[in-house]
Amino acid sequence: MATETMRVRDIMTEGTQCVGENQTMLDACRMMRDLGVGSLPICGTDDRLKGMITDRDIVVECCAEGRDLSTTRASELAGTLFWIDADAPITEALEMMETHQIKRLPVIDVRDSHRLIGMVTEQNLARNISDDQLAEFVERVYA
Repeated sequence: MATETMRVRDIMTEGTQCVGENQTMLDACRMMRDLGVGSLPICGTDDRLKGMITDRDIVVECCAEGRDLSTTRASELAGTLFWIDADAPITEALEMMETHQIKRLPVIDVRDSHRLIGMVTEQNLARNISDDQLAEFVERVYA
């Protein structure tokens, strides 16, 4: 399938797990360890996406600032939220990730109550875009 006609749902990783907005950073750290990931979406009690947290966010905004991991809530580090519709073309995901210099992009199904259904990662892109597109992505995201 050509890059121009592929949709985000065709390349995303399904089954993304969330840390709850009221869970602590210690909970998030343990989830990352157990799942073998470096970031987690933050979901509210309404099961809607509220933000993203990375291992780097925890180190820089929590540990380095002397905040207590067992009392700091995920919602406190949610940051700016970027997401993409599952039916968007992958070129749109690529552009969004480059523009905002992000390596992981939550995927929402707007046809199904705006549920979080997956994640687009660098690895998903690397398997599905041209070498030239990948080189440009790397240059823009890591610049």
